[in-house]
Parts: sequence; structure tokens; C-alpha cells
Amino acid sequence: MRRLFFWRKTRRGLLAGICAALMICSVGAGKAVEADAAAEYYVGGMAAGFALPAGGVEIVELSSVEGESGVRRPAEEAGLRAGDLICAVDGIAVKSIEDLTAALERSGGRETKLMVHRGGERLELAVLPVKDTKSGAYKIGVLIRDVLSGIGTVTYIEKGSRHFGALGHGVSEGPLPDASSAKVYACSVIGINRGTRGKAGELKGLFLGDAPIARAEHFCGTGLFGTFEKSYDLSGCETAELAPVSEATIGKAVIWSTVDGSTPKKYDIAIAKVEANDRDNKNFVIKVTDEELIEATGGIVQGMSGSPILQNGKLIGAVTHVFLNDPTRGYGISIERMMAGGRACE
Repeated sequence: MRRLFFWRKTRRGLLAGICAALMICSVGAGKAVEADAAAEYYVGGMAAGFALPAGGVEIVELSSVEGESGVRRPAEEAGLRAGDLICAVDGIAVKSIEDLTAALERSGGRETKLMVHRGGERLELAVLPVKDTKSGAYKIGVLIRDVLSGIGTVTYIEKGSRHFGALGHGVSEGPLPDASSAKVYACSVIGINRGTRGKAGELKGLFLGDAPIARAEHFCGTGLFGTFEKSYDLSGCETAELAPVSEATIGKAVIWSTVDGSTPKKYDIAIAKVEANDRDNKNFVIKVTDEELIEATGGIVQGMSGSPILQNGKLIGAVTHVFLNDPTRGYGISIERMMAGGRACE
């Protein structure tokens, strides 16, 4: 499924895992689950809103600047595109809108070199800032943001420690976000764009309240990991043991997901294929068989990434991707690979 979205199309890989190399760690699949056998886990499925630093300044849209010589579009002329992530200006890192604004002022209208991440590539582009006649500030004609937000699904929460894992895939194709600045909020699903053949659908969510319900601690190619606040009520959550991918079989299973409001529900799926050694977060091929879910969403949609997969009452993995040619089908990551990737990125 698209990676976060969760967010913009250009920031998917939904999104190739940023920490793919870290997913291959010395902890074997069976050993990863065995090490956690003594712990008890709450089954997730709740939608959560995430606000993450972009790791730079992302271009949302190109625009024009009215300068002394007329209307110009400096960013477009330089070859910049919507979705580009500006990470440095003249060799100096930029992490916020304020950083970029200050760098453009320092340019005084001289040619400026931008380091840009685009689709997994790093480019250097030269741009000529234009002095805006109204504000007197140097601009390049972009609408930008330095925080990415969207919704995803929590996979599990460990009893006692309240450590959680979510999403099951990476969150960005650019620099790894700074987890210390990330926020996790309660979220209510208020609408759905249904998935259709050739086009992934998405959940529309509303963040509930200003206080985070959990803190994000690190990101990697297998998801987002952190700790839920003690004030968050987990008493209504189901619990389950973990099971290694070796116990997974072709046949009936379920997922827990939230596609309306804020309460997770259980939906029927079938596991069509098991690939224990796949290293691309695609250990399972799954098919949604629940008519209620198909009617509501068309199958798997953006925002459902991280929905826990259970078989025979045990937590075996999480939903990660959707098949664009058939939204009722998708991929899932095994729970031990997800957890092992999270530990390797700590």
C-alpha cells in the first residue's frame, strides 16, 4: 500500500524501505518471535494520526513570484517539481520553512544551489531567487511544508511496556525523519475514497485532540515504533500471542482495522501465499473476503497499512501494500520481520 498514505503520492515507495539494509539483522525469524514469547500483546487495528518532520522542506505546489522585471516562476525554471524535498541550500542543511527562508534571504538574488531528494535520487539544482515586490523577500515560487501528516494503523502494543509498532513499511523515500519531533494522535476515520482497479483508495481521518497519545521513537523500513502514553486506555483491546511465519498457512485469517470512527473491527481475509524469506516486507499475499469491508472500501486502502493479521487467534503479521490491479488483494509483513527491523533501527 502506499507508504503513509498515508501521505502524498510522491512520498510513497507505498512508499522502497529506507532502512532496507537494517531489516536484515542477525536475529533469525524464529528466534525473533521466541525472544518475545513471554510478552503479551494487545492487538492494534486502531487508526492513528501521525505528524512527522519531513526531513527537509517539501514542495507542495509550484507558484509564481512578481518581481521588478515581471512575473517569474523561478522554481519551475530551475526544474523543481511538486513532491521534491529540499534538504540543503548552498551546502547548508535546511530542516524547516524558516531555514529555507533565511537561506534565500542570504542569497540576495544570486544563483543558489539546492540539494533535492526526488524519488530516491539526490539532485543538485540551481535556482535564481526573485525579490517579491510586495513583501521585499526573496522567493523562488513554491508552496512548501516541513511537517508530513496522515493516518496509519497501529499493529500491536506490548503489555507492560506499552511499546508499539505501526505501518509495517517505511515512511519516506528521503532522509529518515527525526523521530524525536514526531507526534502520534488519536484519530477518527470520517470518510473513504474506495479503491478501484488501477487506483488505490484511502481513508480520510480527523485528528482528535491536541495531546499526543503516544511518542514515536524510531522509524525504519518495517514501520514506526514508539511507546503509548500511560493515560491511553487499552482495556478494550483484544490480546494475542505472536506466531512465527512458519506457522502461517494458506487459508482463512482475519485483520483488525478501523474504516469508520475510532473503533477497530475484525474482517475476514484469506492468506493466498506465504513467502517466509521475502526481504521486501511481502511475506504474505492476502485477499479480503469480507463483504462488509469490500463494500465500504473496495478492499485494502491507504491508511490500513499496519492492520494486524491474525490466524488461529495468533498475531502473524501486518498489512503493508495493495495490488493496484485488484484492491481486494495485497501484501503483508510477518510479525517477526516487522519487530526485528524495528529493533535493528533502535
